[in-house]
Amino acid sequence: MEVLNQVEAGWLFWIQENLRNDVLDAIMPLVSKVNNAGMLAILTVVILLLWKKTRETGIIAFVSLFLEYILVNVSLKPIVMRTRPFVVNEALQLLGDYPTDYSFPSGHTGCAFAVAFVCLLCLPKRYGVLAIVVAALIAFSRLYNAAHYPTDVLAAIVIAFITALIAKCTVGRVLANRRK
Repeated sequence: MEVLNQVEAGWLFWIQENLRNDVLDAIMPLVSKVNNAGMLAILTVVILLLWKKTRETGIIAFVSLFLEYILVNVSLKPIVMRTRPFVVNEALQLLGDYPTDYSFPSGHTGCAFAVAFVCLLCLPKRYGVLAIVVAALIAFSRLYNAAHYPTDVLAAIVIAFITALIAKCTVGRVLANRRK
């Protein structure tokens, strides 16, 4: 794990040295903050649930988000216990709020993509693509802010894709059987 941490810290150093600037330094912590505690993902689910036309998508998104939370925050973070990159490498400067939980996988990224993938699978393309772009910005902000290693973010995206597929298949089947 030590070698992997060093390689990935190199990527974060590259971001810090080559991409950081005053404008993005102000914006990226805010991009992360909008999804603190999954608030943007939860708000999206609530909005989807409000309208009959998108209610089924909202139910699927809720299940995906719930599964992602259980896998990432309840299961994997406490099992893996990966230390945050800015703690391991003091030269990495954290931007934004100081996270108090473990690094692997990224909860911000996971919940954003858990809902975004459902939007991509269930809604008209323009909404799904917009949701993926927002989730990608949140994921990038976690790297830019030095809050996560790249594999933390990548693992969260993979987990979110799986939870979205599971939710779409199971909830879709249950709702289809209920309509019969």
